[in-house]
Amino acid sequence: MLKIYAMQSSGNSYKVRLLLARLGLPFQLIDVDLLRGENRTPDFLMKNPEGRVPLLELPGGRYLPESNAILFYLADGTPLLPNDPLGRAETLRWMFFEQHSVDSSIGLARFWLKLVRGGRDLRTHDIDRWMEEGYAALGVMERHLARRPFVVDGTLSIADLALYAHIHVAREGDFDLATFPAVRAWLARVAAQPGHVGMEWRPEHAAPRADSA
Repeated sequence: MLKIYAMQSSGNSYKVRLLLARLGLPFQLIDVDLLRGENRTPDFLMKNPEGRVPLLELPGGRYLPESNAILFYLADGTPLLPNDPLGRAETLRWMFFEQHSVDSSIGLARFWLKLVRGGRDLRTHDIDRWMEEGYAALGVMERHLARRPFVVDGTLSIADLALYAHIHVAREGDFDLATFPAVRAWLARVAAQPGHVGMEWRPEHAAPRADSA
């Protein structure tokens, strides 16, 4: 069985759970709390020297880090990843955009302002930059989605899942989506797709949380 090392509240971890749920693939979820430093233990660093989640453990003991690499690997051969070279390239284009323009602004703002205790005071000097870059990224999304239902070829793909993971909780990073109607309509379309699960969803095969009774 596949194993996913992940943090429940992480947008990057959520996108992998979301894909696995949509594909109906069984997997075991193993919690790794970054806020407690569980990603810096010698055992975890042996699995992923970067100390980041999510991390996919494959049968046979091989490991694949990086959320979008995991999405690309798991979606291969499914309708969520185009077969033609241009469609695959377009999917990668928007997944690169997600990492470089969305996760680096909206994702970081949410992490520090919502999840880290005292994070607003610790990263005060970064907030204006996150806001500027995040709203610029939302503007790109708004213009693109005003003409199509999904980001690639009008069909749901892993690029949508990657972007949705951060943007649907953008308000937790102080972003207001009121002036982005196409983005809001797209979020609703993604959430309405069969097999969709929310960020709090956990699979049947999940290791007990460290803080559970």
